[in-house]
Amino acid sequence: MTAPATSSAATAVFHDTRTVTAEEIGRHRAAVRSMIGAAHEPDPAVQASPVYPFVLASGASDRIIGELIGATDERPALVHLTQEILVHRPVRPGELITVGVRPLGARREPRGVRLALRCELSAGEDTPVATLVTGALLVGADTPEPFGEFPASAAPSPAGEQAEPIHVTHRLTTETIRRYAEASGDHNPIHLDADAARAAGFPGVIAHGMSVVALACEEVIDRYAAGDATRIRGVGVRFSAPVLPGEPVDLTMRPDRNMVGFAVRTPRGPALKNGWVTFFEERNPHG
Repeated sequence: MTAPATSSAATAVFHDTRTVTAEEIGRHRAAVRSMIGAAHEPDPAVQASPVYPFVLASGASDRIIGELIGATDERPALVHLTQEILVHRPVRPGELITVGVRPLGARREPRGVRLALRCELSAGEDTPVATLVTGALLVGADTPEPFGEFPASAAPSPAGEQAEPIHVTHRLTTETIRRYAEASGDHNPIHLDADAARAAGFPGVIAHGMSVVALACEEVIDRYAAGDATRIRGVGVRFSAPVLPGEPVDLTMRPDRNMVGFAVRTPRGPALKNGWVTFFEERNPHG
């Protein structure tokens, strides 16, 4: 049985605060870098990954989803559909980050209820750090009741100056998946326990979707931002299918003057679609 969420849950704003340490930032970035075969010892001076704001927002987002669902005997499975991150400025070690999450909308679909959430990260005296918009599906759910609106995608329009695409292939392992779980704090059993993953309908453990996005960002940073993660202005993606350990992960990057588009495929089909990364300044699409 599911008790409908109260109308106040649809208008609630959940707040969380935490002080970010250099160790946490370095451990997360090292876990991501290990996926592309780069040096992966934590560096206390390392820049935060552009997807690190998602890690900081996850706890508050999870709590507000629980409020929207209401009291339930069994929480419905949550499928991450889309993610957009707008970076106002990088997360810095030692600062107190405030996370505010509010629901934007809910609507019923054949497979369940689709949700949209907006999250704002700020530092110190309300200095904007990042804005996130998350799309997710509550599989088999019938609550919350429909409300609100779904924002249009912030995906930029290509400038029409595309250079030749670049293709790279990586393979994630159960060890790199475990490292990412530890660094991100996401210990969902489908990423760590084969039996739990099979019970959820997967052939075995699967990679964290945001770890694959982070992998793509690292390749973009290395190839188009001279290794400088602070140049990344925004990231967006649609999730299509999970990535399994050991299978080839084929990343295609299509550089344009104001963005790099990307997509990820495995032998089973598309994993990430309509991905994009933007920069704080206009860049040369050829390098």
